[in-house]
Amino acid sequence: MAAGDGLVSMKPTSIAHSGTSASINADGGVDFTAVTELNLNGVFTGDYDNYLIVMSHIGSANENIPLRLRVSGVDASGSDYTRQALAAISTSVLGQRDTSQSAIVVGRVSASRGGEQIHVYGPSLAQPTAFRNVNVNGVSGAAIEADNAGTHSLSTAYDGFSFVLAADNMTGNVHVFGYEE
Repeated sequence: MAAGDGLVSMKPTSIAHSGTSASINADGGVDFTAVTELNLNGVFTGDYDNYLIVMSHIGSANENIPLRLRVSGVDASGSDYTRQALAAISTSVLGQRDTSQSAIVVGRVSASRGGEQIHVYGPSLAQPTAFRNVNVNGVSGAAIEADNAGTHSLSTAYDGFSFVLAADNMTGNVHVFGYEE
């Protein structure tokens, strides 16, 4: 594949989790079962500026999925995340803004299958990081689609991220890709 041809799979250098299990696949994806926390390290490098995280999941309840950036195995959990959201729930459209948060919400886990595409802009650069993601799930039998945009305001270079649930657990797969330039 020549430069600029698309996406490059980013295999984590290590992972950690709280819950039943998590493992790295041969293709670089991570399968996880009944986790409340999932940490991927070494997926953001100086080789690429922008990344795509693709995740599918199912849970047992109904809870937001918060994402935190991390460096050297430590989460950035200060009040430095901001999110603007637009959600279509059944026939209603809702907007929301969250500021000074300790994570950015990138989706919802529920008893119905759901998934996210999370675009991360500049996480490995020593500058603020931007996010844009679309997620879908079927909470209570109604399809929910949400479009989120957000930032992490610190000028720090990060090499990974964490999903940290408060109460529920989730089972699924996540894969990180670098955008070739």
